[in-house]
Amino acid sequence: MSSPLERPEVMPTITELLLARADDHSPGLRTDDCEWTWAEHVRHSAERAALLRELLPDGEPPHVGVLLDNVPEFSFLLGGAALSGSVVVGLNPTRRGAALERDIRLSDCRIVLADPGYAPLLEDLALEGVQVFALDSWRHEITHRAGSPLDPVPATGDDLLALVFTSGTGGDPKAVRCTHAKIAFPGRMLADRFGLGGADVAYVSMPMFHSNALMAGWSVGLAAGAALALRPKFSASGFLPDVRRFGATYANYVGTPLSYVLATPEKPDDAENPLRVVYGNEGNQRDIARFAERFGCHVVDGFGSSEGGIAVSRTPDTPAGALGKATDGVAVLDPDTGKPCPPAEFDSAGRLLNGDAAIGELVNTTGPGWFAGYYGAPEADAQRMREGMYWSGDLGYLDADGFCYFAGRSGDWLRVDGENLGTAPIERILLRHPHIREAAVYAVPAEVGDAVMAAITTTGDFDPASLADFLAAQADLGPKQWPSHVRLVPELPRTSTHKVLKRELAAEALSTSDPVWTRASGGYELHLL
Repeated sequence: MSSPLERPEVMPTITELLLARADDHSPGLRTDDCEWTWAEHVRHSAERAALLRELLPDGEPPHVGVLLDNVPEFSFLLGGAALSGSVVVGLNPTRRGAALERDIRLSDCRIVLADPGYAPLLEDLALEGVQVFALDSWRHEITHRAGSPLDPVPATGDDLLALVFTSGTGGDPKAVRCTHAKIAFPGRMLADRFGLGGADVAYVSMPMFHSNALMAGWSVGLAAGAALALRPKFSASGFLPDVRRFGATYANYVGTPLSYVLATPEKPDDAENPLRVVYGNEGNQRDIARFAERFGCHVVDGFGSSEGGIAVSRTPDTPAGALGKATDGVAVLDPDTGKPCPPAEFDSAGRLLNGDAAIGELVNTTGPGWFAGYYGAPEADAQRMREGMYWSGDLGYLDADGFCYFAGRSGDWLRVDGENLGTAPIERILLRHPHIREAAVYAVPAEVGDAVMAAITTTGDFDPASLADFLAAQADLGPKQWPSHVRLVPELPRTSTHKVLKRELAAEALSTSDPVWTRASGGYELHLL
């Protein structure tokens, strides 16, 4: 199997993909009330490129921070950055105060463009030397560059095009360097893989300041010549109406949006829609199957990260619970010794018998893959790249056939009675419960080592008192994997890209007003503070 991490000899650029659309008069960009052809999109991108050159004429590639939802200006500006040699910095609008100022300074933004709803976030920040534009004033500047010639600067696949911040679930977000090729290559690859072309519509509702929307949404539409249908913000109730209104045949996702859409009221005609392919990562197996059946489409779930150093794709023969088969260069290594972990061993019920030895860190042993480093964080680069290998920070294990299973992030280790456990296998088992919608497992202090705690969202039919009976029936749940505490939450704390903030849950531990059920000899009992 060829590795998705293998870099082509000639790496594509976003500039190249844009120029291929310069005379394309088919639909290129759609919103609720407007539509532009691809030729018009390229022309608008050229106008942005001209403005960027004029605003910063000193020869330094300007870094442009954007505090925008998925609006047309985001797409035009990405094109303008490619044509002018500039860099788009996706700023997270959920960051506030000193945290947002830190992101702007770290990424060397010299321009910040903000939607009116986000402009107040910048008012009290110390941004000397940074030109701040509200969206209306920016558009006014663009009108003076109407008709600017298409005059792209030369670009290579290794040239920087965007900075995308990590979700920050484990600490301060890091700015991931996204080169032309890192964005263009998956766009072209996925367009070819799914047979997308000019007759298709790519629906993008995941936030465009995140890598999933750039690489699995925006660039896919650009590479295919498909129309891009932009939704400012993801809406579970608006998903199917949008698909029908835009005629969307392709959509991308990351995290839990599949489960959010599935939680909407089911109707008998849900499968009567144009959607053919949905592609993303971090969907759970139950939701993937239910979504495909309910909406009559093909759901493909891969495994990857913003950094791009590790990728695993699911194949038709992938066992239940596995990510897919590890491709060339992907290994599981002991983070302490650097040696390969032994294959996972299972009993007849599928219970992992040697997790303490088999679970290790997912590593690309052939090099960085698509990881182009972090911006302004050499220490973080050194942590990822050790001895010529890319260490992902993700935990996993391999079975005897080379199929890869996710065990959690490196910060998700639990030490229970002297044994190392990963959180992801426990979460997968909890999600089998018909009335558990979401589950996050994390460590809380015990008298010795850690105790397993789970935060769950449920349907109204969930009965905590019967949870022990359900868990006892899961033959592959080991005795040390049983949650000691189960917290019922109305919703899990998440980042704007739908990543669960486990550190917040772990910090609160049992000190919460939410109901917490604690394991006792007869099952689970309501914990009293």
